[in-house]
Amino acid sequence: MTNALSFEQKLENYARLLVRVGVNLQPGGKLHLSAPVGAVELARLITREAYRAGAAEVDVRYVDEHLDRSRLTDGQDGAVAFVPEWFAEERLHKIADGYAFLTLTGNDPDLLGGVNAERIGVRSKALAIASRPVGQKMSAFAVNWSIGAMPVASWARKVFPGVPDGEAVARLWDAIFTVSRADEADPVAAWDAHLKQLARVRDHLNGRRYAALQFTGPGTDLTVGLADGHVWAGGAWAAQNGVVGVPNLPTDEVFTAPHRDRVDGVATATKPLIARGTTISGIRVRFEGGRVVEATSDTGQDVLTALLDTDEGARHLGEVALVPASAPVARTGHLYYDTLFDENAAIHLALGRAYDFNFERGKVRAEDGGNDSLIHVDWMIGSAQVDVDGVRADGEREPVMRGGEWAF
Repeated sequence: MTNALSFEQKLENYARLLVRVGVNLQPGGKLHLSAPVGAVELARLITREAYRAGAAEVDVRYVDEHLDRSRLTDGQDGAVAFVPEWFAEERLHKIADGYAFLTLTGNDPDLLGGVNAERIGVRSKALAIASRPVGQKMSAFAVNWSIGAMPVASWARKVFPGVPDGEAVARLWDAIFTVSRADEADPVAAWDAHLKQLARVRDHLNGRRYAALQFTGPGTDLTVGLADGHVWAGGAWAAQNGVVGVPNLPTDEVFTAPHRDRVDGVATATKPLIARGTTISGIRVRFEGGRVVEATSDTGQDVLTALLDTDEGARHLGEVALVPASAPVARTGHLYYDTLFDENAAIHLALGRAYDFNFERGKVRAEDGGNDSLIHVDWMIGSAQVDVDGVRADGEREPVMRGGEWAF
């Protein structure tokens, strides 16, 4: 029984999943681990598990998000825009050397509340430009990479308002263990079964060759044309080294590339978006000819506008993802204010860059309808009230999802 496991056993399971399922570290492999400063205990467990898997090297880097806020609030304009020329060099060398990359998220959703949005935009764009060579390698799965989570008090307080910090963190851990299957007696076997189900859905959609998807629901009536030669992905994925891993733990999505010029209609977000340290809620977007021509929100409007103005591709879509409303993250009933979790509870779209692996040619090309941008920002439009139809090239429609659930 899942509740028979102690916290320590679940935490060890979680570390094991991140290493054995997430990046699927191989004997002799190397691991780059990025973690919040509060993740020392989990980082140590991951390091131990990696060496037990035969790692030759584990390089742990701790990140303190409050240092980033200080740059924005106290730094001069030059400090906000400054990124060293060598910023991406170490990671590019590690990619060339075959390192796997594991990132633990655990951020304060309101960290940048009240910070000048223009400064946030300048910093975000500078980092995006500097990181682009690394991002291109990662999106092409040059090496294995995966993302997990580490609860911190500021995040837990947001998810469980009014609850004492210790209890809030404990409850957030319980939720993470549940949706990542770390509370299972054999979590690796549980993931194997889950990944087979995702593969079934992915293979079905690849076989249908839809020209477009039609989304209908409260505040949403949107047609998303799919890119020429699009490929549905999701679940396990083989990197260029042939090692199969899982990029996100948890993951319940299958996704592909929209055609950048064939998106029309309106979409209303069903969950807030956390972007650039700001909560953007009540998003409503109108598309014409693939481009966002109108975008409003109840909160965070300045940040939403700044995101859309990042570059020309930021107003077009780079991803459309389907997630059943009954997915484990959704069943917990919590809003996580973290894209890793909230995107796995609902159908979502991504503004900005498309992924190479969502194309038969293995490359984002404008002639296929692929979109390029410095950003890739997911926002959720799904719920148990949303229907999805697949539209074939001859105009014939068939149900893909009804009431947020698979219809096949």
